[in-house]
Amino acid sequence: MQKNEHKVTYLKAYQLRSLDDVQRVKDDVSNGDIVIVRFTPLVRKSVDELAKAVEELYKFANALGGDIARLGEDRIIVTPPGVKIYREGGLKY
Repeated sequence: MQKNEHKVTYLKAYQLRSLDDVQRVKDDVSNGDIVIVRFTPLVRKSVDELAKAVEELYKFANALGGDIARLGEDRIIVTPPGVKIYREGGLKY
């Protein structure tokens, strides 16, 4: 990288429709991007699959050194290492 070049970090947004979509989120976060995941389509399909997907992303974010938090009723955000999510009052996910 030259002196004035910076690595670009993308903010991406996806809908989680199945457990297969979890890998796409993990790949992007591993590459340094921030991902917002809307999980309404999956919750309509299977609450059990949603629980598995969120648990997998939670473990992934912690193992990677990133962060994960809920955004409202139907979204989560997953960040790579070096990006931490501010939580008012120090609340955890």
